[in-house]
Amino acid sequence: MSQPVFSIEFFPPKTAEGAEKLRATRARLAALGPAYFSVTFGAGGSTQAGTRDTVLEIQREGHQAAPHLSCVGRSRQDLREILAEYRSHGIRRVVALRGDLPSGFGAVDYASGEFRYASELIEFIRAETGDWFHIETAAYPEMHPQAKSPQDDLNNFARKVAAGANAAITQYFYNADAYFRFMEDVRRLGITVPVVAGIMPITNYSQLMRFSEMCGAEIPRWIRLKLASFGDDSASIKAFGLDVVSHLCEQLLDGGAPGLHFYTLNQAAATEALWQRLDLSERARRSR
Repeated sequence: MSQPVFSIEFFPPKTAEGAEKLRATRARLAALGPAYFSVTFGAGGSTQAGTRDTVLEIQREGHQAAPHLSCVGRSRQDLREILAEYRSHGIRRVVALRGDLPSGFGAVDYASGEFRYASELIEFIRAETGDWFHIETAAYPEMHPQAKSPQDDLNNFARKVAAGANAAITQYFYNADAYFRFMEDVRRLGITVPVVAGIMPITNYSQLMRFSEMCGAEIPRWIRLKLASFGDDSASIKAFGLDVVSHLCEQLLDGGAPGLHFYTLNQAAATEALWQRLDLSERARRSR
C-alpha cells in the first residue's frame, strides 16, 4: 500500500506581522509531520517575491516546500528565471496552475499572452527542467467555474497530465460523491496519476460562502442551513465544521483517496484539530 500524502497550504504574508503569525502557525503544523507545505501565488504573479521568500524560509527550517507557479501574464523568460532559482535552492516540487487573471487584465491581454493554459506551463517546465520537479496541478471534481462543460473540464485535466503533471490536488468540496465520480471519469480516460483531495476546514460561515462563490465550490444545502442557523456562534460553527469535514475526510480515505491537502488560510487550529481527530500521522506511519 502506498503512503498517503498529507500536505498543508499557506499564502504568502503581506506584512511583517503576518510573517510572524505564519511562522507561529507553521511551527504548530510542522509538528504534525506533513509531507510538504505549499505556498500560493497571487493573481498575475502579484506575490512572486512573497511566495519565493516563504518557500525558501520553510526549506531552511528543514521542511519540504512547494511553490505555486501561475502562467497567465508571465513571459517564458520570467518563468525560466523563477524555475532556475528554485532549482538552485534544491526545491523539487511545484504546483503548476493557470492562475487568476490580475485586476485590469482583459480578454485581449489573456489571448495574446505567452501562456494561456496550465498544460502549456507544465509542458514548459518539463522542457526546461526535465524530471527535476515533481509537478502537481489542479483538478475540479465539481467542474472549473470557467469550463464549458464537464467533459471539456475533463479533457483539460487530461491535457495537463499528458503535458507532464505527476499528480493533482483538487479544489475543495464537501460532497464525497463528486470526488469519486470525478475519479471514475478520469480513470476511464486512462489517467492514473494520484489525485489528492483538497480540504477546506469550516470555521467562518460568511467567509466560506464568499470563497465558494468565487471558486465554484458547492456548499450542500443542509450544511449551509445548519451553518446559517448558528448566527454569530463561532464555537458551534467550528464544532459542526470539524464534524462535517472530518467525516468527509474519512469517506475519502476509506474510498481510496491518496491523500489530503489542507487549505489553512494561514491558521493552525482547524487543520490541527482535523489532523488529530483523523490521526493522520499514524495513518501515514502505518502505510509505510
